[in-house]
Amino acid sequence: MSAPAEPTVLQVTDLSISFTTQGGRAAPREVVHHVGFTLERGRVLALVGESGSGKSVTAMATLRLLPNTAQIEGSVRLGSEELLSAPAERLRRVRGGLIGTVFQEPMGALNPVFTIGDQIAESLLAHHRGLDRPAARRRVHELLDLVAVTDPARVARSFPHELSGGQLQRAMIAMAISNNPQALIADEPTTALDVTVQAEILALLRDLKDRLGMAVLLITHDMGVVADIADDVAVMRDGQIVERADVLSVFKAPQHDYTKALLAAVPRLPSLRIAEPAPAHVRHPARQGVAAAVEDATIIYRGRGRHQVRAAESVTLHIAPGEVVGLVGESGSGKSTVGRALAGLVQLASGRAVLAGVDLSEASRRTLREVRAKLGIVFQDPASSLNPRHTIERSIGEPLDLHQQLSAAQRHARVLELLDAVQLDRALAGRLPHELSGGQRQRVAIARAISTNPDLLIADEPTSALDVSVQARILALFGRLQADFGFACLFISHDLAVVGEVTSRVAVMYRGSVVEEGPTDQTLTAPTHPYTRRLLAAAPVPDPVEQRRRREAWLALQQADAAAA
Repeated sequence: MSAPAEPTVLQVTDLSISFTTQGGRAAPREVVHHVGFTLERGRVLALVGESGSGKSVTAMATLRLLPNTAQIEGSVRLGSEELLSAPAERLRRVRGGLIGTVFQEPMGALNPVFTIGDQIAESLLAHHRGLDRPAARRRVHELLDLVAVTDPARVARSFPHELSGGQLQRAMIAMAISNNPQALIADEPTTALDVTVQAEILALLRDLKDRLGMAVLLITHDMGVVADIADDVAVMRDGQIVERADVLSVFKAPQHDYTKALLAAVPRLPSLRIAEPAPAHVRHPARQGVAAAVEDATIIYRGRGRHQVRAAESVTLHIAPGEVVGLVGESGSGKSTVGRALAGLVQLASGRAVLAGVDLSEASRRTLREVRAKLGIVFQDPASSLNPRHTIERSIGEPLDLHQQLSAAQRHARVLELLDAVQLDRALAGRLPHELSGGQRQRVAIARAISTNPDLLIADEPTSALDVSVQARILALFGRLQADFGFACLFISHDLAVVGEVTSRVAVMYRGSVVEEGPTDQTLTAPTHPYTRRLLAAAPVPDPVEQRRRREAWLALQQADAAAA
């Protein structure tokens, strides 16, 4: 009778990491300080904290994947084997073999010129020298089937750009587990995914962890994800672990002030009454006037040949002056397309889009230019929406140059006023975007969007790339600015908790159509449409007990849908 497997898979002890700078002329800077944790078979350890806390650097150090400028001290033991002193050839066998890795952005981690099947097969062939290519191809299909990919053969012959985010993440997981690893490192595996796809990926990781008996290190800043899947939690701040406990203890009785602040910053959904009969739908009472509207709008994107996609189908949505309306749904549901229609950036196949009383489809170029002065847009990723070669002052002042006749002195004074409005130091006016943090860049984007005192602000996923504490500050800023300036807003997001905090009314989009619309508090607690119920049930909440109930409700809805199909 064989002895039971040891529960400890990976032991990290007294790990410190320093980086040399300025070509080695400056003294090394220590960014991780005496960190220790244990990965146990069949359990998930969540390493949580904000960007810059040292989470990913710590995880990459365990496999010595850091650049040559890094100096690593301490111990990382896989079973009885020390990895920090292991020879390069042995490390190549460990990476992707005994320890699998799922990276945050699969599109960046996968090679765009090779098919998914070829890339998974490459991992198999690297670790199994006796394996031939036909056997590797069969194993690829088995792995894709194991991670619940629809049509494994098609996905195997597809290139990364031909797959959705959820399919790409499943393919990454298939590659990571291809050699039956003892441990899996998952670095923000659900950050860029919609809540329904995220729920599917988390369910997949739970299932694989149980079936394969892996130890999992989950790196994330999403406390809802932690509540959903983690068994144990280690909280990092400034390169140190400041709290370590089982998941129930961390959420029920956090000990460290930073953990308490992290949990307090998380937007929370109200309790969801999925099991109760849905009440009759009550529309939001009519308000005086309309700041913007799409009416019976259909939008078609044309591809190659005769191929076309109906991105929006007979959509009607009105936004009253000073009203904040949420638009929610999965990627591809048509949310951003509706926002682009209100900005006059897409052509309507039928219906109309109205901004400040002007029908955008009939407006002349001159009229469009004038009416766009009454519109501000905040994009999802400020790093890509701000010109990297323009100073902050120039970026904020650009709409003023387009729409207002100001002298250089007046323009400079207005930019400084806007920096004050978004609570940024005036000294940042001369900086470039890369010299600012993510939260600071988003404040710059907001300052630019409100520079012309718009009637309508379109905020397209404005906080999805931010840490929870930064997100909380941006949402508080947004609320204050909306109260001060009185603009109407279309707030586009897949984060239902964020929408619940900032909107008075919400519309839900599914496959190009608005399937439900009503007051935010009612729609998020007692939805009437099956899709809205699934969307809400899939959204993780930072409470392990409540999250277990929501997970069961989501699974029940999934099973009901499958039975109906």
